[in-house]
Amino acid sequence: MDTQDLPVPLPRRRFLSQALTSAGGCSLIPRITRGQDPATTVHRDLAMAMESAELSQQFRGTTAVECRRWQKEFRTRLTGLLGDSTSPVKWTIIESSREKLKLYTRFDLLLKASGVPSLPVYLLVPHGLGTRRRAPGVLCVHGHGPYGNDAVVGRRDLDGAADHIDKLNYDFGHQFAERGYVVVAPCMIPFGRRVNRENYGGNDPCAVTFVRMQALGKLPITANLRDLRWAIDLLQSRPEVETTAIGCAGLSYGGRMAMLVSAVDTRIQIASVSGALNLMQERMTLRHSCGSQMIPGLLKYGDYSEIGSLIAPRPCVWETGSKDSLIVPVWDELFRERLRRVYKALDVAEMLHFDRFEGGHAWSGHLAYPLFDEVLRS
Repeated sequence: MDTQDLPVPLPRRRFLSQALTSAGGCSLIPRITRGQDPATTVHRDLAMAMESAELSQQFRGTTAVECRRWQKEFRTRLTGLLGDSTSPVKWTIIESSREKLKLYTRFDLLLKASGVPSLPVYLLVPHGLGTRRRAPGVLCVHGHGPYGNDAVVGRRDLDGAADHIDKLNYDFGHQFAERGYVVVAPCMIPFGRRVNRENYGGNDPCAVTFVRMQALGKLPITANLRDLRWAIDLLQSRPEVETTAIGCAGLSYGGRMAMLVSAVDTRIQIASVSGALNLMQERMTLRHSCGSQMIPGLLKYGDYSEIGSLIAPRPCVWETGSKDSLIVPVWDELFRERLRRVYKALDVAEMLHFDRFEGGHAWSGHLAYPLFDEVLRS
């Protein structure tokens, strides 16, 4: 667990001012001076609105009773914002292919159910497992990039994939399988084989998908949450899996989704969130974020830090690379401080771990692998 001293808390306006000027020394929110044209741009208006977002349901208590009450209330709020994320009750499996590798067999499967899109998943099953010898299961979640879940399971045979995997240490699903875990790695929308980028005319598929699904009263993040819970169902249906020993790991957008599914689905006993220690308030104030991460209305009540706090009291590792430009100083420490408050209130501070490693936007595993072994194999 990271034991570095917390910074002295800053007053809200001073904190935001410091955060907004941390990159390049000047605020990204221009100020109107006397005599200036009062007309404003939508970017400026929205940035100022983000700066003063209400976040009315942050946890501000100190006791376990207060914290458990807050978690119940905020989880209910989050469920209302997301909508229904339950997985299908009845579904079938189509096996597209299988390949026997040195330490495990890789299955390429398609899950099909009435009323929802089919879900492509990889299932990695170590050799020698069955009803008499079971292993823990790990849900491994991919992020952005051209390879989707192919990179997570180490598909180096695909054109250009090897360099992508090596740069981000992306094949953590393959690494978990080699360590003896049964791994499921689903493909989310709009990524991998579930998107044809040529159809978007250079536009961001995340943004386009978000707008189109909103017209139907749906959200990409909720659809992906449903599919991740479906993938857990698949793990628990397998005779090779110890059904009560389930972990989750993800990188980048996969880290965001690992955080969300672990917060919502308590079947997950331990999580590792990599490259996602950033807040919606920061991303929406200083820049923008992909539509696949958007939860409309969230900033009225809380932020990603509040969602991550719903994982407590279960153990969680938060990985951040020292050269990861997506993790913004000051804001990342605010995220950590909010997590620490919840774990401390529940008297489980030792369950919260920060892996600050030397490197960029990549998977580490330095703390995660031994901790998963300790929690899921005990």
